[in-house]
Amino acid sequence: MIGIIDYKMGNLRSVQKAFEYIGQEAVIAATPKELDGCDKIVLPGVGAFGDAMNTLKALGFDEAIYKSVEKGKLFLGICLGMQMIFDKSYENGEFDGLGLISGEIVRLPEGVKIPQIGWNNLKVYMREPLYKGLSESPYVYFVHSYRLKTNAPVVSASVYYGEEIQAAVQKDNIFAVQFHPEKSGDTGLGILKNFSDIKV
Repeated sequence: MIGIIDYKMGNLRSVQKAFEYIGQEAVIAATPKELDGCDKIVLPGVGAFGDAMNTLKALGFDEAIYKSVEKGKLFLGICLGMQMIFDKSYENGEFDGLGLISGEIVRLPEGVKIPQIGWNNLKVYMREPLYKGLSESPYVYFVHSYRLKTNAPVVSASVYYGEEIQAAVQKDNIFAVQFHPEKSGDTGLGILKNFSDIKV
């Protein structure tokens, strides 16, 4: 069972529909308790980092995420959900993240159109497990103004947008992507299927 965290920010239904399309049962969890029966957790997100973290904490989902990851449940962060797993963000101030992986969220580089909206090709560094069976340079859909900067050896894919942008990470049972797989056509469905197929 896949649990999609509902903290009132993000296109939850489109993520749920994408999982259902590939034959996976996915529930939208409005409370941490509803994640108990799930072996895979998805944190989607669209919006401002600070507001998202405040709401996540107010609903108790921060502790639920820590406990789920510690128990070995698979975790997937999408877009803002990816950004929140790192130490902090400098979007409209300075805000602490979940700190599951070391790194910071900073604005996209000068000289590019902000936000990045549209399709771009990934440069994949870790083919297994999320990108197996996909094209050499998968084409995925982005909507974001901020990006990851980390020195941790966790970056599984990057994208060129003015410079190389860290676009996906994986560490143990934690996976996260800056792009939107639920909006990325067959490629995105393939990524979600690969995530769903990982044995817990």
